[in-house]
Amino acid sequence: MKEMRLELTRSKARRAATSVAIAIATLVAILVPVTPAHATYGPDQTVSITVNSNAGPSIMLARLTGTLAFDDGNTKFRYALQLCWGSGSYPKPNFYVSVNGSTIFYPTQTGTAAAPPGCQLSLFLYDGEYTHSTTVTNVTLYVTGGWFYPGNTYNSRTKSVTYDNPYN
Repeated sequence: MKEMRLELTRSKARRAATSVAIAIATLVAILVPVTPAHATYGPDQTVSITVNSNAGPSIMLARLTGTLAFDDGNTKFRYALQLCWGSGSYPKPNFYVSVNGSTIFYPTQTGTAAAPPGCQLSLFLYDGEYTHSTTVTNVTLYVTGGWFYPGNTYNSRTKSVTYDNPYN
């Protein structure tokens, strides 16, 4: 009888210890935040694209500067770009991004900054991150500016630069 009571006491102690262990594990799971795995971005690649007129007097139409960086997971890139509207151009220049030569997107303007000499109004800022559905092998930036020459004849010119993803 004594052995049966001792075994019953041990069984209750084990259940109590197990319950405490489960409670502690649950509390730890609730209190410790789960952080998803993040891809690491590689070094920034310098972006510098200037579009000049090619008819009439040479005019700086647009300049896109900033940085671009690819993630080591091969599906994302981030960008921090500034678009200068050349003082002799009209209308406002624009740019777009081509991913792998097929997918095109137009970054959203995120702000403005004071215009340096040669730019009218202000610098247009574009900061963001783009996630692609497949592997990003390269990104091409296309910058277009326009001007009138001669007289009321409208001209436009586009220049592009391709940036390769160093992780593939």
